[in-house]
Amino acid sequence: MTKRNGHEDFVVRSMSADDLALAVEWAAQEGWNPGLHDAACFRAADPDGFFIGEWRGEPVACLSAVAYGETFGFIGLYIVKEAFRGRGFGMCVWQHGMAYLRNRNVGLDGVVAQQANYKKSGFQLAYRNIRFQGIAQGVVQGDAHAGLLNASALPFEVLNHYDRQCFPAARERFLAAWLAQPDAIARVAVRDGQLVGYGVLRRCRSGSKIGPLFADNVEIASELFSGLMSSIPGETFFFDVPEINADAVALAERHGMTSVFETARMYTQEPPTLPIERIFGVTSFELG
Repeated sequence: MTKRNGHEDFVVRSMSADDLALAVEWAAQEGWNPGLHDAACFRAADPDGFFIGEWRGEPVACLSAVAYGETFGFIGLYIVKEAFRGRGFGMCVWQHGMAYLRNRNVGLDGVVAQQANYKKSGFQLAYRNIRFQGIAQGVVQGDAHAGLLNASALPFEVLNHYDRQCFPAARERFLAAWLAQPDAIARVAVRDGQLVGYGVLRRCRSGSKIGPLFADNVEIASELFSGLMSSIPGETFFFDVPEINADAVALAERHGMTSVFETARMYTQEPPTLPIERIFGVTSFELG
């Protein structure tokens, strides 16, 4: 599907797998530090939800507009190559992606400086997400990780059910890819035979990131956090947390992490009703 939007030589089309790899490379050049295998995992979420804009055959703009079912979508990877900015190409791709998502409640994590522009497109601020950076500690005296298992030890349906409680829509295909990606560690916390939390640590262009980190309470979240962190002792890692979860912020600060970036989490409709006290780590600023 193509769209010209008044630019005779500008066309918007769906991305191929190679196009998505290019978009992730652009994200790396913007300093967003994507994961090593983000492109494949993102594509699994919604293969039709990625768009690239070409000027006279050259890719110059991109956007992800991932549809999660019929009611929720998420915008990300909104990039225009620097030499082509200010010519309306970004808006063409934006309009194409928003049209694809139709009447869904759409979320995004935008840089704070662009918040006013997103408001013009109907988005309203829900809260801030903060990216923390730190150096991973190894196993220290008093760490208790006995209740942690590899995610593969549990049926996928159990993990998917838990994830659905902390995310606005079902995302089975994405979650299966995210848990199974190379260069990643996925841990679950089990109490009395019940899943009470899980977290993923993945390798990125620089260091590693924890996300998501969902847990029934801060003690379980801390155990998962320490268990993941101790697998990369001495290495740089990142942790994206919703600022409105004070326990999540305190968890990062308690481990010596410092704030290095923030986004504005915004929605076109009412913010989804979620147990924010259980959401300690955001999965991805690109896909929610």
